Amino acid sequence: MKNLRRSERLLPPRRCSIAPMMNRTDRHFRYLMRLVTRRSWLYTEMVVAQALVHGDPARFLKHHPQEGPLALQLGGSDPATLATAARLAEAWGFDEVNLNAGCPSTRVKDGRMGAVLMNEPERVAECVTAMRAACALPVTVKTRIGVDQRDDFAFTCRFLEAVAEAGCRTVIVHARKAWLNGLSPRENRSVPLLDYDRVYALKAHFPKLEIILNGGVNDLETAETMLRRCDGVMFGRAAYARPLLFAQADRRFHGSRANAPALAEVLAAYLDYLAVEAVHGKIPHTATAHLSGLFSGLDGARVTRRRLGELAASRDLKTLGGILAPWMYERAA
Repeated sequence: MKNLRRSERLLPPRRCSIAPMMNRTDRHFRYLMRLVTRRSWLYTEMVVAQALVHGDPARFLKHHPQEGPLALQLGGSDPATLATAARLAEAWGFDEVNLNAGCPSTRVKDGRMGAVLMNEPERVAECVTAMRAACALPVTVKTRIGVDQRDDFAFTCRFLEAVAEAGCRTVIVHARKAWLNGLSPRENRSVPLLDYDRVYALKAHFPKLEIILNGGVNDLETAETMLRRCDGVMFGRAAYARPLLFAQADRRFHGSRANAPALAEVLAAYLDYLAVEAVHGKIPHTATAHLSGLFSGLDGARVTRRRLGELAASRDLKTLGGILAPWMYERAA
C-alpha cells in the first residue's frame, strides 16, 4: 500500500483542540487526553526552534503513535532555523507545525518570539514561507487580537493578511490582546478582556481562512455556539483542569457514535501506558500529576488528589494502582 504523506492522510477537522500549554501538554498528558478524545487535535508545549535544531530532537519530539492528530508548536523568528525544525516535525510524524506568535512571556519576547512578532508581520510571513517550503505539513500560526497599544481591527487584519499571503491557511486567535510590559504571563491569560466578537469579525473578513478561536472557553456547550461563527474552538486550562469534559467531544463535534470513555476505562488504559513507560526509564512526576484533573468535581476526589500529590515524589506504580483501584473497580461496579 502506498505510504501517504502526513498532509495527505484523512485527518479530522480542527473543530476541537487542546491548546499548547507550558508545563502541561507534555507527551504524558497528551496520551491521557487521547484516551478521552480520539479526534480532538492536540498540541505540544512550545519548543524553541533553535534548541530543537541544535539539541537532541528526541527530547522534544518523542511522542506516542496514538497521540495524533498532533501539532508541534515552535517558537522562533529565523526562517532558516524554523524551516529545519519543520522538516524535523515531518520526519518525526507530526500532523501540523504551528508557529507561536502570541506568547507574552519576557523570555520569549527577549528571544524575538511569541506575541512580539505581531509587530513584524513580514517576518512572520517569511517564516511561514520557509516552513512550508521545507515540509508538506500544514503550517499554522497562533496569535492574539493585538499587542500592547496596537490592537485595532486594521492592525490585526494586516497581520493575518501577511500570513495568509505566505500560504498559511489556519490561524488560531487567542481572543485577548497581549501586554508585553506590565503584565505577567499568568496575568496575560486573564486580565486583558476577552473579545470574541473580534475573532468572529476576523472570520467574516477572511472567509477563506480557517479561524480557530482560543481563550476562556470552559464548556462544550459554549464551544458549540461559537462554532456557528468560526471554524474551531481551542480549549486551554479547562482541558487540563477537567480532562473528562472532553469525553463527549467526539460525539458533539465529529459525529462519532462510539460510547464516551468512562473514568475507569481511562484510568486502566493509562496505568497500562505507564507500565510500558516504566520499562524504558523513570517516569517523571508529571505523568502521575496529570491524573488529578480527572477527579474534578467527584465525591471523594479531595482524598485521591491529595494521595496523588504525595505519590509524585516516588511515582511507584503499585502504589498508584492502589490509589486508583476504588475508581476502577468499586465505583465502576
